[in-house]
Amino acid sequence: MTEACESAILGHLSASPDATISDTYPWSSSVGLDHDAVVGAVKSLLGDEYVSAESLTVKFYSLTDEGRGVVENGSQEVIVLKALNEAGDDGLSVADLQEKVGKAVAKIGMGNCMKGKWAKKAGANLVALKSASDVTDETADLLKTLDGSGGDPASIGGDKAAAPLKKRKLVTLVTRKSYSVVRGPSYSPVRTKKSSDLTKEMLDSGAWRTAPFKPYNFAALGEPVGGGYLHPLLKVRAEFRRILMEMGFAEMPTDKWVESSFWNFDALFQPQSHPARDAHDTFFIKEPALTKSVPEEYYERVKSMHERGGSGSIGYRYDFQRGEAMKNLLRTHTTAISSQMLYKLANRPGGFVPQRYFSIDRVFRNETMDATHLCEFHQVEGLVADYDLSLGDLIGTIETFFKKIGIEKLRFKPAFNPYTEPSMEIFGYHPDLKKWTEIGNSGMFRPEMLAPMGLPENVRVIAWGLSLERPTMIKYRIKNIRDLFGHKVEMARTRTAPVCRFDSIEV
Repeated sequence: MTEACESAILGHLSASPDATISDTYPWSSSVGLDHDAVVGAVKSLLGDEYVSAESLTVKFYSLTDEGRGVVENGSQEVIVLKALNEAGDDGLSVADLQEKVGKAVAKIGMGNCMKGKWAKKAGANLVALKSASDVTDETADLLKTLDGSGGDPASIGGDKAAAPLKKRKLVTLVTRKSYSVVRGPSYSPVRTKKSSDLTKEMLDSGAWRTAPFKPYNFAALGEPVGGGYLHPLLKVRAEFRRILMEMGFAEMPTDKWVESSFWNFDALFQPQSHPARDAHDTFFIKEPALTKSVPEEYYERVKSMHERGGSGSIGYRYDFQRGEAMKNLLRTHTTAISSQMLYKLANRPGGFVPQRYFSIDRVFRNETMDATHLCEFHQVEGLVADYDLSLGDLIGTIETFFKKIGIEKLRFKPAFNPYTEPSMEIFGYHPDLKKWTEIGNSGMFRPEMLAPMGLPENVRVIAWGLSLERPTMIKYRIKNIRDLFGHKVEMARTRTAPVCRFDSIEV
């Protein structure tokens, strides 16, 4: 259809240099073409300057179906008046009138009859004051005149006269756009398509020598370059890392995802019969299944603490199994790294010095996945080793950290951990889920864990482990953890994640 329209337009203009299409709307009807298709062809030819065109806008009124009904049968008020004339001096009740002429006609006609003083109320009935033969049906006459003039409002006195008809939904205002068309700078009776690309076929055949090409737009921006984007978790990780460093913490090396059960559990004074060490809670490695070595002297002290106790503890009173301690696994917490750092700190050649350590890395647990749980996630862990620390130091440090990331509603709940006493769970309030969500665990490392390492007796270690995902969900109002991390994450979320957050500042 487009090619036929283009050929018809170019053929019409080929009659003479002054040939023109004054209005595409009547012209398309005269040549039997669809006007919309003709407009599309004109716009296409404009792009290659085969034609020049000027936009034309015509406004006119078109009769609605109800308006055409008035032209054929008369207005509602005249129909009502005729029905009242037929009823005689007693008139008709509203119900009888509606039955006779219909509810829609009666509703409009009654009001207009009374407004024009053609009828009046007489008790419960409506009676005629004039004969239908004595009144002029102005509404029907206006519609006939308007329809006969092609919808030109000037035929009935302008838009002001058409306004009551439009209000009664007897007519609608239509805006028709068309074009006047003349020859353009690149006019030709036959359109030749310009090539946009130089192809291998053109080079092989030599057609490129004579083929017309579209002009190259050197100012075009082109397609946006799809570069890499930081995942929201990486952005939050960078922010957490900066905050912890500002608080005086040094980052621990956490590049080993595979750890031995010794460092992951035993060094933390977690018994070998603990449920967390079962396969349904921990991912054990099949190959290599066992670690090669651990510090033997330290191993013996840990074994003794488990079996017989010490530092005021009676231990767990069981036979400590080397085979169980040597099993390899995907670490269930970065506390496995913390235990190694504390062991190195206790055996530092120059003696113990207070330290603050942190890590942010991935951990793995064999958990059932839901809106707030995944089997792999990121843990933010921190610890402070110093003389005579208390639980107040731990709470204050945690509150300071979370205030810096914009989460101020915190609760602490007493809990049990094998390697900390006292222990606390940390809860943060999620404003969209409207509930308190567990976001971490904390406590003071037990003497049974610290004594085998060789730390001074009055050294205390406060520590906490926080999920990276859950504070991020609270901060960015994400309801389901699977929308933040995992294979179901939408790439668009990565591209549109906020770069930073601005806190409100009181001046």
